[in-house]
Amino acid sequence: MIFITYREIRKNQVTKGLKKAASILFWLLLWQGVSVLVHNRVLLVGPAETAGALWRLLPDAAFRSSVFFSLTRIWAGLIAGCVSGILLAAISFALPVLHTILSPLMQAMKSVPVACFAVMLLIWTGTAYTAMIVTGLVVFPILYLNTFQGLCETDRELVEIADMFTMTRTDRIRHLYGPAAFPFIRSAVQIACGMSWKSGIAAEVIAQRTMTVGNDLYRAKVLLETDTVFALTVVVVLLSFLTEKLMLHLMNRISKA
Repeated sequence: MIFITYREIRKNQVTKGLKKAASILFWLLLWQGVSVLVHNRVLLVGPAETAGALWRLLPDAAFRSSVFFSLTRIWAGLIAGCVSGILLAAISFALPVLHTILSPLMQAMKSVPVACFAVMLLIWTGTAYTAMIVTGLVVFPILYLNTFQGLCETDRELVEIADMFTMTRTDRIRHLYGPAAFPFIRSAVQIACGMSWKSGIAAEVIAQRTMTVGNDLYRAKVLLETDTVFALTVVVVLLSFLTEKLMLHLMNRISKA
């Protein structure tokens, strides 16, 4: 019985893997087909040209340095935005007047374009920390609003029972508020990981900070190296994907602790 169950699990995993591979292959073939129809390497290159450009970039020490510096700055902004958003949401939940005060600010932060943040930071701080701060500012309201909503979804009957039995604050957080908010925080982190790379790279392009992926993208655009633009885009997508997987893994570990 156990053997049959294991075989079924393995079969499902293989089926899912094949479906994902087929989906990726479909989009690669479509991409290649469109590039053949366009037949203009300046406007659009195919997967083969993109892979070739990426292969040329990988041994380049300057490229690896750009990836490292972009990764560290965007990760720093992502972590800072997530932690500050969650903590401030928890404080606002305990002090509703603070949430009322912060609501207009959150609405403004959601609406202000990345370019505006980047330009203002260039005036105030220069190029050194623009990507990191912009990333944090974009991520912060996502985590704040979702965490606050999750805390508001806590079962009121369970809270009343906790009051009856004088449950400690630590136990309330661990057994009531934490489980209620966790799905909201998890969804917010998934969104924030993608937004962090979108906003961070956009800020690097605007700030023109050297030794960054955003600056490499800008230079490739100026030189009409479309294959390099696509290769760098693939790198950003992969880094965003890995960031999301790592963050969700860490969250699952924390939830089980």
